[in-house]
Amino acid sequence: MDLNQRLSLELQQRSPKDVQELVLDNCRAVDGRIEGITEEFCNLETLSLINVRLTTLEDIPKLDKLKKLELSDNRISGGLEVLAERLKSLKHLHLSGNKFKDISTLEPLKNLPQLKSLDLFNCEVTNLADYRESIFKLLPNLTYLDGFDIDDCEGSDSEGEVDGPDDDDEGCESEDFEDEEEDEEDIVAVEDYDEDDDSGDDEDGHVNGDVDSDEDVDDEEDDEDDDDEGSSPAKGEKRKRDPEDDDEDDLDDD
Repeated sequence: MDLNQRLSLELQQRSPKDVQELVLDNCRAVDGRIEGITEEFCNLETLSLINVRLTTLEDIPKLDKLKKLELSDNRISGGLEVLAERLKSLKHLHLSGNKFKDISTLEPLKNLPQLKSLDLFNCEVTNLADYRESIFKLLPNLTYLDGFDIDDCEGSDSEGEVDGPDDDDEGCESEDFEDEEEDEEDIVAVEDYDEDDDSGDDEDGHVNGDVDSDEDVDDEEDDEDDDDEGSSPAKGEKRKRDPEDDDEDDLDDD
């Protein structure tokens, strides 16, 4: 299937101005040229033309809102000045697997002020001794080259697709703000927990006090019972005679 046929299928239920992402990978570019994509795609932000046998970019239209362009695994060796002229908003450019041999062929990219990530993996230019240093010097606004920053730190896919430094700063601020909110929630939770513990202790103390008072009452009642038992003879035990009772008996005898 060639590019025109694929585009016809993509546009069966929508118009070019409604398309924001267009993926035409593995189609066939007739004569190695881009066909069917015009300035009517005025809202297009992502265009993917991977492995479509492109040899030139001469026919790429002016797309003011395009931010990401995938051109990997084609046969492009130059002509990047067209991108600088027609894709002023471009931020992510993937050229891996193409025919770039010299740094000079990449110089037009310095006219893309918003370019943040560039992929040249598996291009001959990457074999040059000073390849990375030269690219970062040529493109001072570049953040990632072949997935790594200037300090050779690998970026995640999401980091490689960032919109710009301002967006990164806002993201960091929002994350910090969320962390602060979580910390505040933790502090409030701990304070509530302590208050519950204090109130629980008070309640427990009050309850324990009532229990102790009941036990004291029980002990007093037991002591009274013991006193009563001590004052009366045990069951089955005779009372001791009182000497006065004996005297009274002797008088009766007389």
